Amino acid sequence: MRALPKVLIASLLIHVSLSPAAGQAGRRPRPANESGVLLNVVATRENDSGGPITSKQISLYDGGMEQTIKSFSPDPSPARIVLLVDNSLTIRADVEKLEEAAREFAYEIYEGDKLLIVGYDDQAEIVADWTDDAKQIEKSLAGFRKKGDPHLFDALSAVTQEALLPFKASNQKRIIVVISDGLDRGSKTKFDKILAELQSQDITVYAIQAPDRTGGALRRDQPKPVKVIEKLAEGTGGRVFQIKDLREAAKAICDELRKNRYLLSYAPSNVPYGDTRRLLILADSGINVRSKTLQPPN
Repeated sequence: MRALPKVLIASLLIHVSLSPAAGQAGRRPRPANESGVLLNVVATRENDSGGPITSKQISLYDGGMEQTIKSFSPDPSPARIVLLVDNSLTIRADVEKLEEAAREFAYEIYEGDKLLIVGYDDQAEIVADWTDDAKQIEKSLAGFRKKGDPHLFDALSAVTQEALLPFKASNQKRIIVVISDGLDRGSKTKFDKILAELQSQDITVYAIQAPDRTGGALRRDQPKPVKVIEKLAEGTGGRVFQIKDLREAAKAICDELRKNRYLLSYAPSNVPYGDTRRLLILADSGINVRSKTLQPPN
């Protein structure tokens, strides 16, 4: 396997001088001509009836303030999907199961979608570079092996910065499917930091969850593995599936990305300045919506 480049992420705190009036107000109106912010949303009807969902059927709140939605339209465009597979020594899934997970996605992706398969333990390594060739992916799966400790947060940081950031400007769907129990042991990257980075870049995380190798033990400096999985998915608008349901999970994820993804555009107004803001999307009865739950400071 080919190692991903090591990523050094430095936190830079920028202090902006505000006028006393602006500081007291705590909110900064956006100029009327400022370009809209794009937000990825999954929207489905409970009865699976046809017909797209419209902006009149949803409401968006940013920082507790209702926002004016400029546009809300289906997004059937192709996706860039990273399969991030835990192949550390103690994961409770054999190599054949990890290979099966990758194989299911290789045959479920839609035309135009591309897969990147990355295995991680002490470091993240490319198993199969960007491709839609299922036969090529199958040949590469021998690269999986179980060794070392699971540096999950470092691996998430590496694929976010090195594999997906280059596609940000093109507004392509950028997805990470984590195949793991959520355990991290030894990463330099902190969980809160990588979750904020995923939310900032509007990258959606789906998870295929393996049995918890820790038995639910408390973690002193980070969430329990099961909570890591839940927070990654919920915080970015994704979903959690169980590893025993690989075929159903791969089909559901690929179908959702092509059939139920929408692009929402709005120009934030009267939102808290310099703070992490909660995003909340509500929909009419019979419609389910998901998106990232927080917007980190810009």
